[in-house]
Amino acid sequence: MASEPTNLARLSMSLPADLFRQLDMMVEERGLPSRSQLIAELIRHALAEHEAQTRPEEMLAGTITLVYVGDRGSIRQQLATTQLQYLKEVISSQHVFLEDDQSLEVLLVQGPAVRLEALCDSLRSIRGVHQLQLVTTTALLPPLHEQGEADANDNSAGKKPKPPKSAAA
Repeated sequence: MASEPTNLARLSMSLPADLFRQLDMMVEERGLPSRSQLIAELIRHALAEHEAQTRPEEMLAGTITLVYVGDRGSIRQQLATTQLQYLKEVISSQHVFLEDDQSLEVLLVQGPAVRLEALCDSLRSIRGVHQLQLVTTTALLPPLHEQGEADANDNSAGKKPKPPKSAAA
């Protein structure tokens, strides 16, 4: 059995009966052990959304999910060009072909909320994009590379350090 968090606070709330029944149905349908787990998930999602809206320079990590249809070569080229303009924010992407000439693409992203929203706006403007959703979290990806670590690893492997680029080059 998983250990319970030791730092818990209790919340008591009143809901309309119909909303309460819908909440219980959602808990059951998702197979969750309690209402508390579902409510905590919903609150985390709302807080991440709030963070993006009220603190646009805060770093967020998340996914952008796109569904698009049409001339795949043209749309995929436009998507790639747009992603290239946001190279610092797009960590990776996954693409699959769907039925009826549709495609699904999921981007793993991290960056300031304002940049992630701008990326979404740029992707939405591409003709053929039918659905787009950004889901964010305030938890961040760890740095993929530290400059000091890379240099130390190169030297420890017996490789000669690269000379600095000169201004004349």
